[in-house]
Amino acid sequence: MSKLVRVLLIGLSALFIQTVQATPEIRSWHTGKGARVLFVEAHDLPMIDIRVVFDAGSARDAGAAGLARLTNALLTQGAGGLDADQIAAGMESRGAVLGNGSKRDMAWLSLRSLSEPDLLRPALDLFGKIIASPDFPKADFERERQRMQTAAQYRAQKPRAIAEEAFYSLVYGDHPYAAVPGGSVDSLKALTLEQVRDFYRRYYVAANAVIAIVGDADQAQARRIAAELVDSLPAGSHAPPLPPVAGLDKATEKFIAHPSTQSHVWMGQPGNYRGDPDYFPLYVGNHILGGSGLVSRISEEVREKRGLSYSAYSYFYPMRRKGPYVLGLQTRNDKRDEALKVLRDTLKQFIEKGPTADELEAAKKNITGGFPIRVSSNSKIVEYLAVIGFYGLPLDYLQTFNRKIEAVTLEQIRDAYRRRVRPDRMVTVIVGGEGGE
Repeated sequence: MSKLVRVLLIGLSALFIQTVQATPEIRSWHTGKGARVLFVEAHDLPMIDIRVVFDAGSARDAGAAGLARLTNALLTQGAGGLDADQIAAGMESRGAVLGNGSKRDMAWLSLRSLSEPDLLRPALDLFGKIIASPDFPKADFERERQRMQTAAQYRAQKPRAIAEEAFYSLVYGDHPYAAVPGGSVDSLKALTLEQVRDFYRRYYVAANAVIAIVGDADQAQARRIAAELVDSLPAGSHAPPLPPVAGLDKATEKFIAHPSTQSHVWMGQPGNYRGDPDYFPLYVGNHILGGSGLVSRISEEVREKRGLSYSAYSYFYPMRRKGPYVLGLQTRNDKRDEALKVLRDTLKQFIEKGPTADELEAAKKNITGGFPIRVSSNSKIVEYLAVIGFYGLPLDYLQTFNRKIEAVTLEQIRDAYRRRVRPDRMVTVIVGGEGGE
């Protein structure tokens, strides 16, 4: 048995080394109308993954909450004279998979197709119609708006969603990030089909697009694909810069009564942004504090030692501007005051003293050891490419990621946390029933 284990370990080590050495080389260029393209050539599988990203997330709603998401959702409902069923059947008959979605910063459409020309060509033609020639039928607009209103009604009953929306509102104030991406019942009711068409015409343009392509194609083919997909769009212009996120000048706490036996707690502040010079010290530091699951400090103090919560965590969510730094937990109503005190005390102690050398070493091993899994498939790599292109990160981001993690020091973590994390100026939102201690 021991011999077999040794053989398996040697095999796994070889696989790990091959995966690390296979960190993809990224090539980049711009199409004739200004869309940026990032491409990774990968012939191991006869497939191509494509992700077209637009700076057209909910931060562009301009007071019409839900507009960006509704616009994106309608793109696949009718295009080039084809309805949603015909689009779905066209993709399915070629073995292709169509996707779309939107967040605060971005909106995207994606295609996964076999690279066989007889299958890829018609899938690309259909994908191109969806991007460049959406029909926005009136009936589909009404149906999708109703579906989003139903989802908004559902969110309004869920403690976690209530806490999240209140948290973003308090942290971001009048900044575009405060808007609820899915909108509210009232904001959705006020939207018009003409607003959707105007939003599409303004933001779904070539200069506002990033195209990520990974798979069984050479660079010449990738160039043709990218040009075909977006150069049929107007050139347009890139969306204007978002305003900076203001820091908080005081602590704010809000309790929202909800008929539940559990309380949801969200605590935090504006955090960091993509390309932030403190990104890696904050990332590694948070991994130790609350981002590594059950072995993190927060989980150890709140869950393991005191049994106050099944789930306690923290995370940075970097965006184009400062995304939120969130510390959260869920606990019984009669334990929330104690749990919140432990959460705050754990954060303060971490800021004052920082991590230990052993914690830092374990975090580095955990992060770098898990990195190959995060780039282990074309679908994962294409998402990374989209992020790199959209946020203007270095093309060697994936190749240098582990080296930058390894280079983080205890002093860098202490320094970054002391400068960037302010427990005395955090927003705290509590959603739950009465009965706090």
